[in-house]
Amino acid sequence: MGHREDLLEGAKRCLLAKGFVRTTARDIVKESGTNLASIGYHYGSKDALLAQAYVEMVEGMSDAFEGGGEIRGEPGSIERFAEVWSNIIGTMRDPGSLWRLSLEIVVMGDQVPEVRDQLARAQREGARGIVTVFHGGREEDVTDDVVDSLGYFYLTLMMGLMAQWTFDPATAPEADQLAEGLRRIVEGVKGS
Repeated sequence: MGHREDLLEGAKRCLLAKGFVRTTARDIVKESGTNLASIGYHYGSKDALLAQAYVEMVEGMSDAFEGGGEIRGEPGSIERFAEVWSNIIGTMRDPGSLWRLSLEIVVMGDQVPEVRDQLARAQREGARGIVTVFHGGREEDVTDDVVDSLGYFYLTLMMGLMAQWTFDPATAPEADQLAEGLRRIVEGVKGS
């Protein structure tokens, strides 16, 4: 690996160990075996490097969301909804979970507007990708109106789950509860 990749891998380890705010450029350099100047050269700033590392870690979660490619429920079905949420919730159970880091980044977003902008663009692509996890298909076929509605619906649900699982895992909802809530919403809409 070159310095760029070494920095990225070091930043990932630092993020999981220390979080976004407490990670310093020196921490990343020590972890990556590189030098301070290489951060600016390759990424522009420590915060931009940390943002890129975070985005890559979140993108790496897609395999876990898909259960390693073993989703049995039909695309768009309530069964698939429950199965995918079960997989997502499984990633939230770990004490050192990436999702705790996500909440830290959300809370501090206004303090680092350049990072917030980068992560907002990545979030839009995440919304596009999560639609395909629940509904099948290819990301490039997901239209902007679907991202703006269904994609952000799933991301909003995920943010709420992250907060609940971080705050009180003992009472946080499980996938079957979410699926039952969706069933009740759909039945209410049909009954209207």
